[in-house]
Amino acid sequence: MSVIPLRRILYTAEAITEGGRSGHGRTTDGRLEVELAVPEDMGGKGGPGTNPEQLFAIAYGACFQSTMLAIAQGRKLDAGDARFTSRVDIGPTAHGGFGLRVALDVHAPHLAPAEAARLMAEADQRCPYSNATRGNIQIMLTVDGTPIEKVVKNDQGAA
Repeated sequence: MSVIPLRRILYTAEAITEGGRSGHGRTTDGRLEVELAVPEDMGGKGGPGTNPEQLFAIAYGACFQSTMLAIAQGRKLDAGDARFTSRVDIGPTAHGGFGLRVALDVHAPHLAPAEAARLMAEADQRCPYSNATRGNIQIMLTVDGTPIEKVVKNDQGAA
């Protein structure tokens, strides 16, 4: 897979970290500042700080949901009250080192499940986080816990 260059840069986020996973991070514009802590599950002390996986879960979920909302709005669909749950797993790989896995689930009470699944599939093609991770990590997309492929298949079988 080849890298697709940006035609232009719309925005640049810049952050400074010190101390790695047990350190401190802040954006250079001062809008975000966090203490970092390694979770006990990963052999750390835990503590009040956040971790990169939590930050990635929020960032990916927010970006994906914004993409899906824009698509829904363009189709005049009501997805405004949709709620996303995003999970980021980290663990060792068979090749040594560590890898990630992401799960994105939507609850969209004003959309039919099949419509929500189709919106998620299209958002997955447009979202910059999905495009950045495609082919690198496993992404699971679900509507109320059901994989989007199964939701669409069940909808087609019911027709």
